[in-house]
Amino acid sequence: MAAVWRRLLAASAWRRLQESAKSASSDAKYPGIVESTEEFKFVERLIPPITVPIPPKHDHYPTPSGWRPPRDPPPDLPYTVRRSRMHNVPVYTDITHGNRKMTVIRKIEGDIWMLEKDLKEFLAQITGKTPLTQVNEVAMSLRVKGYFDKELKTWLMEKGF
Repeated sequence: MAAVWRRLLAASAWRRLQESAKSASSDAKYPGIVESTEEFKFVERLIPPITVPIPPKHDHYPTPSGWRPPRDPPPDLPYTVRRSRMHNVPVYTDITHGNRKMTVIRKIEGDIWMLEKDLKEFLAQITGKTPLTQVNEVAMSLRVKGYFDKELKTWLMEKGF
């Protein structure tokens, strides 16, 4: 895609150079420039869209990929977890210090400490022990030691986020 942009920029620079040369010396005879707008449709399909489209309505949820829209109206909780710009639940896995496995929940708004308390209760039921967590209020994120991304995504979707 970068090569296409380079060709487009080079072509527009060449056109500007020809136009400036044409205006500078009126004695020289230059052939006219013909722009083909028919071929631009092949360039337009390579340009990414400016915004992410709204997902279409489906007959039943979850979809075959496992995606579900957030509940409308949102759940009445003191915290919210906003979706990412691609309409996914913002739960990610991370490896730090070479081998430390972490799960990160991002885009948390509201009472992040209440979410941590609810999350610890949920994970204690699954694993049988209280997980280690780290709250970052400034970055609006929560880190959990271990890989719990699938469990947390389903838990947050069931809550309505």
